[in-house]
Amino acid sequence: MANNLQDRRAARVRRALRKVANGRPRLSVYRSSEHIYAQIIDDAEGRTLAAASSLEKDLRGALKTGADKAAAEAVGKLVAERAKAAGVSQVVFDRGAYLFHGRVKALADGAREGGLDF
Repeated sequence: MANNLQDRRAARVRRALRKVANGRPRLSVYRSSEHIYAQIIDDAEGRTLAAASSLEKDLRGALKTGADKAAAEAVGKLVAERAKAAGVSQVVFDRGAYLFHGRVKALADGAREGGLDF
């Protein structure tokens, strides 16, 4: 039952995003108990433009764990850097089924710090 409710919440958030996106790509966040992942997705073409996660070697060495706010902020900065390299500067933030709090907020702040506009 919990998965079904999470899926419905995520779909509700994405439905609202589609209305305000105006063709901008979506910065999607996935948070597990041990890591955090971010992707910039172009929904019109259905492809990923940039991605980053706390699993990457250069981040894993620098981070204490992949499951804290510091890791989330580092992933946000990295995905922003890669988005800039791909020519993306404006996105819509897709928090999925997660509250905009804690690690999700830290990732968003890191992406903003990295130069993404949302």
